[in-house]
Amino acid sequence: MDRLANTVRPYAWGSTTALPELLGTAPTGEPQAEMWMGAHPGAPSRIDRGAGPVSLAEVIDAAPDTELGADTVRAFGPRLPFLLKLLAAGSPLSLQVHPDLAQAQEGFADEERRGVPIDAGHRNYKDANHKPELIVALTPFDGLCGFRHPAQAADLLAGLGVDELKPYVDILRASPEEDALREVLTAVLGAEHHAIAGTVERAAVAADRLAAEGGPHAEDYAAYAGIAHHYPGDPGVLAAMLLNHVQLQPGEALFLGAGIPHAYLSGLGVELMANSDNVLRCGLTPKHVDVPELLRVVRFEAGDAGVLRPEAVDGEEVYETPIDEFRLSRFALAPGAAPRPLVSRTPQILLCTAGTVRLRDGGDGGDGGAAGDGDGGELALASGESAFVPAGERLTLAGEGTLFRATVVA
Repeated sequence: MDRLANTVRPYAWGSTTALPELLGTAPTGEPQAEMWMGAHPGAPSRIDRGAGPVSLAEVIDAAPDTELGADTVRAFGPRLPFLLKLLAAGSPLSLQVHPDLAQAQEGFADEERRGVPIDAGHRNYKDANHKPELIVALTPFDGLCGFRHPAQAADLLAGLGVDELKPYVDILRASPEEDALREVLTAVLGAEHHAIAGTVERAAVAADRLAAEGGPHAEDYAAYAGIAHHYPGDPGVLAAMLLNHVQLQPGEALFLGAGIPHAYLSGLGVELMANSDNVLRCGLTPKHVDVPELLRVVRFEAGDAGVLRPEAVDGEEVYETPIDEFRLSRFALAPGAAPRPLVSRTPQILLCTAGTVRLRDGGDGGDGGAAGDGDGGELALASGESAFVPAGERLTLAGEGTLFRATVVA
């Protein structure tokens, strides 16, 4: 097992305080949005096995069967198939969807064939992989996930009392579900910015007023008014009003599958995703929005957001998802409890988010070999610290705290 040295990404939407509080570091005054744990080429974690720090990606490349295990390599190739993050949203992220695997492969091959530079601002597909995601709240966490039922979206828009929104309300009330959602989203995102900006502003003012007055939709209106404050005049504000507003409590989670429009608004969470950079944006961003390709990928299906809660499996709290590239679980270690054995044929990243957790070599708690920078085969993880565990290594867990475990289903 190896302690990870990880990179914090300073995206503009990041919180200035949430990650420093978890990590026990002083705020810099700048946004600290994400801490990456894994072997993603954009910011791979580093480990030190005695010869100085080296990229985890390089270590895996040198011996994939040893580090990942034969099962993982057979299923996903010689690479770590997931990326674990701490995500701290201080303001809304872009409204976005992710392609499924076939769409990603097709889109990537098409852009390669057409010679679109991989770093071009208008490129949609950076790789040929899908990007399902799971976010688990560590603090109260606000987000948008999936389409509301059209009748509910119509009521929300009608309540704003903005005349220009009436045609959208009529469509949502009169057309079949998929047709209604598709037609309204197409109209909103396809409108000229200068033509729709005034409508967005009037909707935002009304939402702010209704939030202050209270009522059954006050929290939803407050969320949309907040989005509009950060993205004045952006058509994505109206698109966001078609989506479910979700407020997660600590420990609750959302799974974002292919084609599901979503956005994170505020809060701190643990995020686990397949190793991909494929994002199609719907708005709330100055970046490229490819409306035709977006409409090809979006699933126009209404329903609730599907909040997940962990299921207890032999003392391990598991967040069940339909994805093989990753599996996320959580351990709540109580003081004085017996050490827990932990072994897996697949690679693992272990992240402590509260207290202190001790990892010891040997599934029976006995002596083990040197463990990264641990002392006598033991590695202590404080809040915000993490470790990489190669496939097949036997450990025991002890201490008092909360530990998240990211691994592979293979």
